[in-house]
Amino acid sequence: MEKVGVLYEPRYRIIYPVKDIARAKKLFSKLLEVEPYMDEPYYVGYKVGNQDIGLDPNGHNQGMTGPVSYYHISDINQTLQLLLEEGAKVLQDVKDVGGGKLIAFVISTESNIIGLIQLPKG
Repeated sequence: MEKVGVLYEPRYRIIYPVKDIARAKKLFSKLLEVEPYMDEPYYVGYKVGNQDIGLDPNGHNQGMTGPVSYYHISDINQTLQLLLEEGAKVLQDVKDVGGGKLIAFVISTESNIIGLIQLPKG
């Protein structure tokens, strides 16, 4: 099998679905001891080292039942197809979340949610 996947440097992104983004932002700002680098009604993001932690107020509506770890990959469609061939099922099909950043997530045969993220090329 041809290697598809993780980009040149490891990056870690965990997205938490939240119902009250203002309350969650207060909690995570205290927990992480940093202010968000992105603070919008649709997403709040923090950077701690090479870890990216996000709060998504729409996550529950998109099928997220808890935190999702995202793997930074170079070809989201090819990687998604490989996961589907191994029995995973799509929870969120490939979607542009702004600026050419693509995300998707699946549930594995072991009931684990796996997130994929492809950053814009260039």
